Amino acid sequence: MQCCFIWPAGFGADPQHLQTLANAIPASALALKKQSPNPQVSPQSAGCYAERMILESPCALPELSSYRTTSVRHLAWLCQASQLLTQGSFEPAAYITPAMLETLACWDQNPTAGPQALSALPHYRLGVYVESLYACLLGDLLGWQILARNLPIRSGGTTLGELDFVVRNPNTGEVEHHEIAIKFYLGYQSSLGIPALWYGPNPRDRLDLKTHKIVHKQSLRCQLPAARATLSALGIAHPVYTRVFMPGYLFYPAASPLHPPSRVAASHARGRWMYWQQAASVNSTRWVRLKKPHWLGPWQQTQAPNLDAARQNLDEIRSQGIPGLFAALTFNPASQIWQETDRIFVVPESWPGLF
Repeated sequence: MQCCFIWPAGFGADPQHLQTLANAIPASALALKKQSPNPQVSPQSAGCYAERMILESPCALPELSSYRTTSVRHLAWLCQASQLLTQGSFEPAAYITPAMLETLACWDQNPTAGPQALSALPHYRLGVYVESLYACLLGDLLGWQILARNLPIRSGGTTLGELDFVVRNPNTGEVEHHEIAIKFYLGYQSSLGIPALWYGPNPRDRLDLKTHKIVHKQSLRCQLPAARATLSALGIAHPVYTRVFMPGYLFYPAASPLHPPSRVAASHARGRWMYWQQAASVNSTRWVRLKKPHWLGPWQQTQAPNLDAARQNLDEIRSQGIPGLFAALTFNPASQIWQETDRIFVVPESWPGLF
């Protein structure tokens, strides 16, 4: 059976390629599609329909601020964060049960009793840290079997890439290939009438380019003959589905309105961005700079924000020429916690430096 990508609608896929994907959908899923009360279910989404039939209705998730252990709050954020792809994404919140929420609460009270990822020192590279939490989410919280992780695919001595996660979905018994990424993009419009582009703090990274890469290259890597041979040598069945897990934030310019990018969920996490000169003129008395890995989820702290530290961090952006992420905090008298109520990227005047 071929690897079937649960296709994000509207990405301009080649019709012949879509037909190939449609042919790969299990016959049992297509049969369920015919029985579906929704006549609009397409062949591309029919492969998911069988699973949705057996999933319980998602339970209500608690406020992220209720988690006091940072790593558990990050994990909880990954469980419920909106994806930067509207369709075809893996949505962990759909699988969370009340018992799993109790597990999260226990880990929050005593992280050393949980998976090692929750008590270990976070890796300085955000992507590596997110991978460790994702493994915890799948294997320790949801109970999915992780068959392979960061599996290199080689051919003729050349590395073609990796499969981020190969897992077994206990609800279907099927093997799945998951590609994951955590992304933060700032909307930038060079002039009126020209569509905005969404750049990372490092402007070499861009939302449309990353989306194309993860959809048209990374997620299809399991179809390569070398990938099939590698999985077969490990005794792993070929993945039936590929899913993308790409949560993150989109930051809108503080100085001017900007429409959200197409094909991104309306519920996506948002923030603002501004140039250093603008940031220097606004009230930043309740700002704190967020260092990785604390870019994940909402920040909170017991101490009041330090005004001198905020000013120093802003000055560093001007002197070093490197964007910085800040959280604006508000005191919650009920919990006695300073909680994030806004998120701001401050960039040097030269950003994005493309012209």
